[in-house]
Amino acid sequence: MGLKTNDFNYYLPDELIAQKPLKDRENCAMMYLNSKSKEIKNLYFYNVLDLLKKDDILVLNDTKVYPARVIAKRKTGAKVEVFLLNPLDNNNHWEALTKNAKRVAGDEVLEVSDDFKIKLVERLSANSENEIPKVVVELIYSGDDIYSLLDKYGSIPLPPYISRNANEEDKNDYQTVFAKNIGSVASPTAGLHFSKELLEKIKNKGVKIAYITLNVGLGTFMPVKVDEIENHTMHFESFIISSKTQEIIENKREGASIIAVGTTVLRCLEATVQKYGKIIATKDATNIFIYPPYEIKSVDKLITNFHLPKSTLIMLVCAFAGKDFVMSAYKKAVDEKYRFFSYGDCMFIER
Repeated sequence: MGLKTNDFNYYLPDELIAQKPLKDRENCAMMYLNSKSKEIKNLYFYNVLDLLKKDDILVLNDTKVYPARVIAKRKTGAKVEVFLLNPLDNNNHWEALTKNAKRVAGDEVLEVSDDFKIKLVERLSANSENEIPKVVVELIYSGDDIYSLLDKYGSIPLPPYISRNANEEDKNDYQTVFAKNIGSVASPTAGLHFSKELLEKIKNKGVKIAYITLNVGLGTFMPVKVDEIENHTMHFESFIISSKTQEIIENKREGASIIAVGTTVLRCLEATVQKYGKIIATKDATNIFIYPPYEIKSVDKLITNFHLPKSTLIMLVCAFAGKDFVMSAYKKAVDEKYRFFSYGDCMFIER
């Protein structure tokens, strides 16, 4: 019998789900785990400077979140929420989710502002019971840059476990300080703990910084609805590994470690190793699903936030450091009142 989804469940009081970030990013709590020695220590994120060694390679995801939630109006005045997932072509057609749009007819034009309108083109049928029904919309606007308009009229798509509306501060708070390549609907949240000052100290210590871009999609929020985890299907996410990153990793010094900042980085690097046998410069997409007893070959250490019960992300962390050890660490984190999920605290895992 394989592992069950419920094997990755744990008790979490609602009050431990962080609703806002700390004012100073690097002051969050960080649980240090060593899966070989079974050591667990309570640290702060700024202690990461002491855990990284000269010539180590820190790999960051430089994707940038765009304000994907847009409120539009029908001619009746009724409001419709449109969640823009990803562009489908160069003609401003996007895949999207809608709320309060059951009565919206095909080709109906919704108004966001005088210079920005959204037309419903097609309703897509779900391919499985796991999938939320989507629509295709056409964005009608003046000017060249849709992302500037989204920045003006859209809001950051905070995860559903944050029980408040997004505000202007979230446009900065839910973005890493190294975000560069726009295309995600969710932040690679392990990277949120780095300040520019801390990154500079890390560079000055002789740690190499490498970047990948993996655009985080809606699948990151999708619950596992099957009992047998091997029956779950992941969504595809696109990623890019540059030739510079390939070069940095190829020239890794003996004894140095590759540290993935977040599950998105680990999935990207692992998918590449699985496909090509090593980390190479590539533009690709992956739906790799990592869970025990999968053996991760691409990275040595992992910085990651605390993840939802029964999620694919906690399964990945269990594959990295051992299910029993990780689940016991989660129980300890709950007992010691760590802050959970996107705006919460994190782990530094060695093995």
